[in-house]
Amino acid sequence: MKALLAVLLVGLLVVPAAQAADSSLRYQIFLDNGKLAGEQVVTRSAAGVVHVHYIFKDDGRGPEYDEYYRLASDGSLGEYRVQGTLMFGSRVDERFQRSGTHAEWRSTADRGEREVNGLAMYMPLKGSLAPTSIAIGLLAARKPGEELPLLPFGSLRQQVLDKVQISAGGKKRMVQLLAQTGLGLSPKFYWAMVEAKPRLFAAIVRGSNPEMSLIEEGWKDSITQLADRQAAAESRLLAEMAEKLQHKLPGLTVIRNARVFDSEKAVLGAASDVYVIRGRIATVVPAGTPSPEVDQEIDAGGRVLLPGLFDMHAHVKRWDSALDLAAGVTTVRDMANVNTQLQQLMDETNAGKLLAANVVPAGFVDGVSPYTGNYGFVIKTDDEWQRAIDWYAQHGYRQLKIYGSFPAQKVPDAVAYAHSRGMRVAGHVPYGLKAEDVVAAGYDELTHMNMVILNFLIGPDTDTRTLARITLPAEKAAELDLQSAPVQDFIRTLVDKQIVVDPTLCVMAFMKQRAGEVTEVYAPIAEYMPPDVRRNYAIGIMKVPDEKAARYQASYQKMIDLTGMLYKAGVPLVTGTDTVVFGVHAELELYVRAGLTPAQALQVATLNGARYSQTLHERGTITPGKLADLVLIDGDPTTNISDIRKVALVMTRGRLIYPAEIERTLGIEPFVPTPPAVHYLHE
Repeated sequence: MKALLAVLLVGLLVVPAAQAADSSLRYQIFLDNGKLAGEQVVTRSAAGVVHVHYIFKDDGRGPEYDEYYRLASDGSLGEYRVQGTLMFGSRVDERFQRSGTHAEWRSTADRGEREVNGLAMYMPLKGSLAPTSIAIGLLAARKPGEELPLLPFGSLRQQVLDKVQISAGGKKRMVQLLAQTGLGLSPKFYWAMVEAKPRLFAAIVRGSNPEMSLIEEGWKDSITQLADRQAAAESRLLAEMAEKLQHKLPGLTVIRNARVFDSEKAVLGAASDVYVIRGRIATVVPAGTPSPEVDQEIDAGGRVLLPGLFDMHAHVKRWDSALDLAAGVTTVRDMANVNTQLQQLMDETNAGKLLAANVVPAGFVDGVSPYTGNYGFVIKTDDEWQRAIDWYAQHGYRQLKIYGSFPAQKVPDAVAYAHSRGMRVAGHVPYGLKAEDVVAAGYDELTHMNMVILNFLIGPDTDTRTLARITLPAEKAAELDLQSAPVQDFIRTLVDKQIVVDPTLCVMAFMKQRAGEVTEVYAPIAEYMPPDVRRNYAIGIMKVPDEKAARYQASYQKMIDLTGMLYKAGVPLVTGTDTVVFGVHAELELYVRAGLTPAQALQVATLNGARYSQTLHERGTITPGKLADLVLIDGDPTTNISDIRKVALVMTRGRLIYPAEIERTLGIEPFVPTPPAVHYLHE
């Protein structure tokens, strides 16, 4: 295989696309605010070689690829090569070739070969949407419901959800909305041409970070129409899933013989019976206490019962939200989103039409620069920040998040005004300031451990809006003396002012990940994931030179060490994942690695989450009168924090959720295959 791969696609790569161009198709990529952020240009040469150039940039970062491929006689990829860079600069270099029944592939994450009979479509790890367009055509040619075999493994399914005629500039076109399943942890939605051999027309991604639309050039004005129809179709599918996987608990429910975690004292109590009615905790009594007649009972069998976990740094997505519940996370704090869509998501969740954790929203504000975060409100004039804060306060937001391009001179005024409206303030450190400056300006919380570390690393010319906010800590944190006077003085300031820190250590693990490796964040869950997801876990996101690998590893460990030092000094922590799948579990493991006991880490994920999201009156402890946001664990995470992954049952909003059902629906092998049964006594 090695010899063959060494010469793979040499013929393709020496064909200059511009020299023998026969046809070209251009797609444009727009952010949700209409800003042009990239393009995909597909050029087919007279020799049958297709060249695709793809580039997308948001917040000053994003991927860029060049692909070359040739189709096999059955219309699938026969030869393929992609080279380029990912969001944080790591190299993309992937190739595939099939000769007869023999298929071989190699990427920066893996390599392999297998014998294949019949049609099979290779799906690259990273690249443009051109291979997806090929798969659309191949699936359309198959019988209804028939799957398309994939390489290296798996299969793809496709269904038509909608059809509509659109018009622009005097042109009309029939397009169809397709849902593809079989790759990743949720369906992928595409708009395709309605014709004998359909191809990709548009891909509209909403409820993600970032939100974007790729559409054929000249049809930008159709994005809103297509996005609205797609949102309606997705809502129908999500409502069906929510109806199927949320189990109502009418009347009085008792969870018997559960060891209740006391999050205020960070200790595990004796076995108890917990009564729940209409979504609230009615009473907690010693196990076996004579009880009134109940409608449902659950025998916990001595399992540990926790208050619902908090993810205090999320960017909520409609299709990923069910995974929060599967992880035992019943409350998420959304730290940046499109305001109208987050409002819709919260309404759907409250109405039971979306399987998702409860959302505590943080209002996002940023200024104008090449690195603007295009969410929430982008401040363009001197007084817009005040109107933005007013809007957030009027819509029930109890927190403000300031981002890196927000005008530094306006930070103190914005913080003071947010405080006057009852809002806490957190976020990135705007360009031109250090962490100590925003603390002095009134921040209540610092977001991301790299932002804390940068306080001791940046100079007056360091632009922390760029990737320097990642690369500089990777390069220099290893040398930082945590016992030095500047570090210790800053820690004392954080303690004195009780500044909360949201470390997001799990998401920062990419800063030391090398291509082909799986970090400690994903290694414990990889075997449970679909094969293509496991394959993606080995992709290195940031460029880590061989000669600097040890340094980057040491820098990451220094961030972990500082987290432990902050906690021991009395700085409050909260658990944030920045939307890493099952990331809260990994975050807690990293806190234990930093020196917290498992029980202290659980306290951070429960009590602290409620306290600093300003929901402690309803959440965070298992107390009569509070919401019954409860998580039953098949193990004891107070002694072995890794048991936190064994989530057997989740209760929230008066409904019961079996994580195993969610996991099977999304192609995940359940962490607890056989949860305790619920006995409905009056059926």
